[in-house]
Amino acid sequence: MSGQSRDAAIVGLYEYPDRDVDGEISPLQIKTVCARNALADAGLNWSDVDGIFDASEGLPMSGLFLAEYWGLNPAVIDTTGVGGSSYEFHAAHALSAIRQGRCKVALLTYGSTAHSNRMAIGVGGRGMGGISAADNMESFVGQTLVSNYAMVANRHMHQYGTTSEQLAEISTATRYHAMRNPDAVRAMEDLEFIDIRETTVDDVVNSRMIADPLHLLECCMISDGGGAVVIAAADVVPDTKKAPVWIIGAGEATKYPTNTGDLTVSAGAQSAPIAFGEAGVTPAEMDVAMIYDSFSITVLAILEDLGFCPKGEGGAWVTGGKLRFDQNGGPALNTDGGGLSSNHPGMRGIFLLIEAARQLRGESSAQVDNAQLAVAHGNGGMLGSRHTAGTIVLGAN
Repeated sequence: MSGQSRDAAIVGLYEYPDRDVDGEISPLQIKTVCARNALADAGLNWSDVDGIFDASEGLPMSGLFLAEYWGLNPAVIDTTGVGGSSYEFHAAHALSAIRQGRCKVALLTYGSTAHSNRMAIGVGGRGMGGISAADNMESFVGQTLVSNYAMVANRHMHQYGTTSEQLAEISTATRYHAMRNPDAVRAMEDLEFIDIRETTVDDVVNSRMIADPLHLLECCMISDGGGAVVIAAADVVPDTKKAPVWIIGAGEATKYPTNTGDLTVSAGAQSAPIAFGEAGVTPAEMDVAMIYDSFSITVLAILEDLGFCPKGEGGAWVTGGKLRFDQNGGPALNTDGGGLSSNHPGMRGIFLLIEAARQLRGESSAQVDNAQLAVAHGNGGMLGSRHTAGTIVLGAN
């Protein structure tokens, strides 16, 4: 770690607390509330922001309108939109822009009313009206998002002997953490979850089947929500309010179907070595792993691809509660409750950065003792089909 570069840090963050806004606020307004509070958390002002990073989820052509809406004149505008990993890409791009001297304070925001709008995310297809590869490869046979992930899970089970009980360990760990997060508990109440409590492996495998072999408690919720992250250059950090969380490594990748491709391998197998290599650390050193959990299989495959265990050994590796914040067997997984039990408004990448930063500031509701290193890994698109991976390695001050 001696050669580690510390050029930019997360200095402000905010997560919108409501998961069911019932149409009372728009995605753009959620983004604005989050931005204002994240800047206050950092001790900075709107006038300090000279970089806007946005995935256009709350406002079409956001690069054109956001600056005007907020009264800013940014030197950098990045509207990269690659699904749920967009915010890891944004963090990587903000780090690059800051290193180049193009901006000093970057603002990342997200806002969604997916639940209020009754968006059928899991059962929706991914075609684009005859203009994308999905149209002639998948959509015409009725492939939906959840069935795609079920296909990956089936392949992993066939190829490596993975069991439903092993996959269920991921859901039980995230629910264990969610029950310690008041916002997550309130989210489950507002979204009318039944029997809200810590769950067991039996609870998960006995919940109703959604897409074989994935059960209800292995699928993310659909919520409203939003968040914001402020990233600042090293020379701005001394003027901020709280301990900085340094971005010490970043990697980006994409993967798409090929005739010889392995469905169980994600783009994280490419992005993770880049990020860990830049940071000069290994997966084994991570105290916290914030991994995109659209479904249990998403986490299992990505844990393997990030290098926490060899490919195919994830099922055995996650057993025994080792992913809980108060255990020592592995990194604490999704300590806010994750997309499975806290929030998933459609694109969850920004919350991975927020909770990883909370952990390294000592502010999590499921706090790992003396957490020093964390990885935030976003997955955009569909695992097993075309998707993106963004890996961000963070270090405490």
